[in-house]
Amino acid sequence: MKNKKLSLLAIAVITAGLFAFKPFFGGTVKGTVAPPEAGVRAWVLSATDTLKANVSQGAFEIADVKPGLYKLIIEAKPPFKNTSKDGIQVTDGGTVDVGEIKLSQ
Repeated sequence: MKNKKLSLLAIAVITAGLFAFKPFFGGTVKGTVAPPEAGVRAWVLSATDTLKANVSQGAFEIADVKPGLYKLIIEAKPPFKNTSKDGIQVTDGGTVDVGEIKLSQ
C-alpha cells in the first residue's frame, strides 16, 4: 500500500512537471540590406541575449530568438557604415520582417 501511494505521488509530480513548462518555439527576425554586397552580419541584442547571422546576397534571418524587445545592428563593409534599428518586438513563434535596411557611406 505504501509503495502504491509513492508510485501515485511520483506519477502526479511527473505529470505536473510536464505541464508546468511552456514549450519554446522562438521567433525569427529577417530582412534585407541595400546595397546587398555591403552587409556582413546582422545582430539582435536585448538585455539578456545577443544573436547574429551572416548577410548573404543582401538577406539575413536570425532564428530561435526569445520573445522580447531587441535592437538590430547591421554590420557593414567599409566604406559603408554600420546601422541600427531599435524597438524590434519578437513574439514566441512569430516572424518579424524589418524590411530593407539602407546602408550609407
